[in-house]
Amino acid sequence: MNAKSNPPPSDDEAKTFEQGLANLEQIVHRLEEGELPLAQSLADYAEGVALLKHCFQLLESAERKIELLRGLDAQGEPVTESFDDAALSLEEKSQARSQRRSRSE
Repeated sequence: MNAKSNPPPSDDEAKTFEQGLANLEQIVHRLEEGELPLAQSLADYAEGVALLKHCFQLLESAERKIELLRGLDAQGEPVTESFDDAALSLEEKSQARSQRRSRSE
């Protein structure tokens, strides 16, 4: 593989999770080959870290949109609650998980 320099992704290139993940996989592949000069490897590594952060942010955002199934109402319809635990402390999140688990048992 050649040691051609790849510019960091613009906001448009890493807009979606899938695009960011694909770019990250390409970087990992180039780094694993071990044929790049040290400076390019470091630049690619830094780009990979930025893409990883971007992907994690997108995943966190998607998780906040998930609705949790609480059970069924009297008519058999699913009862849901919004998965918005961003404002909860770790202890409150733990208690909420415990409550959900005890409901399902």
